[in-house]
Amino acid sequence: MPKEYFVTKDLVQYIDYIFQVKNLSLNTANSYKRDLLKLSNYLSSVGISSYKDITDETCTGWIGSLFSSNNNPRSIQRHLSSAKGFFKFLKKNLVIESSPFELVKAPKTPQHLPDVLSPEDVEQLLSLKPVDALEIRDLAIVELMYSSGLRVSETANINMSDFEEEMSFLRILGKGSKTRLVPLGRYAISAIKNWTKERQKYSDTSEALFINLKGSRLTVRSIQLRLKRMAIKQGLPPIHPHMLRHSFATHMLESSGDLRTIQELLGHSSLSTTQIYTKLDYQYLVKIYDKAHPRAKK
Repeated sequence: MPKEYFVTKDLVQYIDYIFQVKNLSLNTANSYKRDLLKLSNYLSSVGISSYKDITDETCTGWIGSLFSSNNNPRSIQRHLSSAKGFFKFLKKNLVIESSPFELVKAPKTPQHLPDVLSPEDVEQLLSLKPVDALEIRDLAIVELMYSSGLRVSETANINMSDFEEEMSFLRILGKGSKTRLVPLGRYAISAIKNWTKERQKYSDTSEALFINLKGSRLTVRSIQLRLKRMAIKQGLPPIHPHMLRHSFATHMLESSGDLRTIQELLGHSSLSTTQIYTKLDYQYLVKIYDKAHPRAKK
């Protein structure tokens, strides 16, 4: 890495601020730090030693350098977001009078719609007939993730004490250490009860709901591999955990049309994040229209 010439106490304070005060995860804080170190190195390379000397041309030159380094538009958006947050912090703390990044716009990214399982695929996946403790556990994991739209990291971090009202609800610690309550469907409850009976054979001390046969908490990577194996066994292509979350949201939207509730269930801080599923729902409607309407087919 080039000499980190422009790493100031303000940058150190900002990283501490987003981690301690804004309560961002360690991974997110480290991502901001990496982005801002790249900016620091760029400023050093063009001879800028004070935040007050940064101009609009400096900002656009930095973005151009990110393009030259083969960063994709989504990555550049994140870099710019990091810079905007930092310079907003500097302005708030009277280090600068105005942010040079305030009016800078990031390149648009092509929107890739998430992969979603059809209800028939989900039914096929969940028709697994467990033959051992591992498959009983795996079925409980998949039933739970699809029932409540959980992230794989959230699933791995569930503790036995997180259930409320006789397993009707589950307390989830999501991104940014935000807690939400999610309901559980009857199939998920049944599968979890089957697993907890088996679980007693392998640990009576671990807090984790999902453990391996040595009694240790199941890792995210292990869940990913077990889901892939389960899908193949059920005659489906390999499935990654986030497909279950996307499928949950899409199937809920198709049935209810209630985007705000889906936002709450998914733990999205912004409704705009959830709106990706309206596009998926629209695609679904177009498919139905093409199949059903006598004058739709070209």
